[in-house]
Formats: sequence, structure tokens, C-alpha cells
Amino acid sequence: MNLSSPSLAVTGATGAIGGAVARHLAQLGVPQRLLVRSVDKAPYLEKAEVFPFSYSDRSASEQALYGAKTLFMISASESGERIHQHRTFIDAAKTAGIKHIIYTSFISAAPDATFTLARDHYLTEQYIQESGFDYTFLRDSFYMDFMDALVGEDGIIRGPAGDGRVAIVARADVARAASVILRDPSAHRNITYDLTGPEALTLTEIAQILATAHGRAVKFQNETVAEAYESRKAWAAPNWQNDAWVSTYTAIASGEMARISQDIETITGQRPMTLAQFQSMSPESAPKDRINNN
Repeated sequence: MNLSSPSLAVTGATGAIGGAVARHLAQLGVPQRLLVRSVDKAPYLEKAEVFPFSYSDRSASEQALYGAKTLFMISASESGERIHQHRTFIDAAKTAGIKHIIYTSFISAAPDATFTLARDHYLTEQYIQESGFDYTFLRDSFYMDFMDALVGEDGIIRGPAGDGRVAIVARADVARAASVILRDPSAHRNITYDLTGPEALTLTEIAQILATAHGRAVKFQNETVAEAYESRKAWAAPNWQNDAWVSTYTAIASGEMARISQDIETITGQRPMTLAQFQSMSPESAPKDRINNN
């Protein structure tokens, strides 16, 4: 029983967004409980208590959440079981007495979204609402943190994106917005925010910015959908993963990723970073972990 523990629970404290949110809240003196898979990897933060859990372990999740009222839920890692994991965790949150879930979703979440993983997010949003929670959905665009990872060893970004545009966002800006919301969740009750960067770029433009930042040749090469699937066979990934990789690009081509939102600036009072500004960060500040929580 954790009735004396903080009423705010934060998942993903060992990751980029959850970790940044936890640090922001700690700096402000906000009590929180950190839900982590590996307790020994949890950050040491003032007024924070650490609890072990996993999305698929309902019992551990109930114990970690019991007595809390507000939950910041980072979406689980990409997998074929993610919807089941989310529902198990949401059920645990309901039993434990959580009232408000702030969930990191995706900008084009819909049952027929082009980006296949956005459908997972839509189903999770629906389940949170159907379960009777107050909610705040943070629909993040693709993360600019991972644009370098799209570049092959030959300096080429390949994919069927055409001239489509995407309003990529920095994870640091998502974390800033989430931290503000978590300080006063009731002010953001039952609202869906689109969290994007301040510009919508083609992959050709992204390649040019990366080339300038790194002082090397980078370019975008458009593929057909068939070529995209063929070029990714080398990784021997499961079908759902190949669909996600290819639909990253087709979602950009479709126009679904082009809209620029002002929500980050509205929430935080500060304009989000451009890709060029992000690339100018020091190497020590740049992200080093792999893609992604979409």
C-alpha cells in the first residue's frame, strides 16, 4: 500500500522524455513516484520514490500506482504486443485509483492512420476514455532527435516520402510541455494537444540541414513503396516492424505530418526548437539512445 507516497506517478524515468520530465519536476520540488523496469537504473531525485513495474505486469503496476491520482504514461516500446500491454497497464491504473492519465500519443492517431503505429495510439486513447479517466493526450510528431538515424552509411536517407512535409519536434520540447501540464493537470483536463516543431520540412530539406550541421554530404533519395520494403529486408524484421518503418515515410508523403501546431508555445510560453537549433546543441546534450517511443 502506497497511500503515503506522492500522488503523481511518472513512467519512463530512465528514458529521454520521462527522465527529462522527472528532472524538471524534481527541480521544482514536486513529489513524484517513478515507475521503472530497472530500479537500479532509476535517477536519484529529491522527493521521488522509485517503484518497479512493467506494462504487462498488472500486479506490480497496481502496487506501484495504488494511492496515486495522476499518471504520466509514456507509451510502451514498439512491439506486436503493445496494445495488450497498454490495456493491462490502464486496467491496473483503474484498479489502483488513478483519476487522470496524461499519455504520450502520436500526431496522426486515427484508426486508419497511414503511420501504422499511430493506430496503436488511437486505440490506447480510446481505451483510456472508455475506462472513465480524465485524460490529456500529447500527440507528438516524429522526433527530430532521430533524424540522424535515418541517414545510411552512404549519407543517403531513403524512403517513399516524396515532397511531403513533417513538423518534427524535439523530445526536450515535449518534456517541457508535459512538465508544465503535470504541475496543474486539472487545467488540461480532457484536452488533446498536438506537439510539433515550428516548421514543416521535406526530407530533402532535412538532409540539407544535417549536411550543414555535420559538414558532410547528406541527401534524400525517394523510393517506391516496393523498393522501401525490399531495401529493409536485410534486417529480417517482423512484418509489423517493416510496415512501421515504411509507413514512417508514406505518412510524410500523405500530408498527415505537415501541420504545424502552436500548442507547445501556448503551454510553455516558449517556441519549440527548429532542427537547425537542435543540431547546434553540444554533443554532450545530444541524444544517444535509439529510436523511439512512437
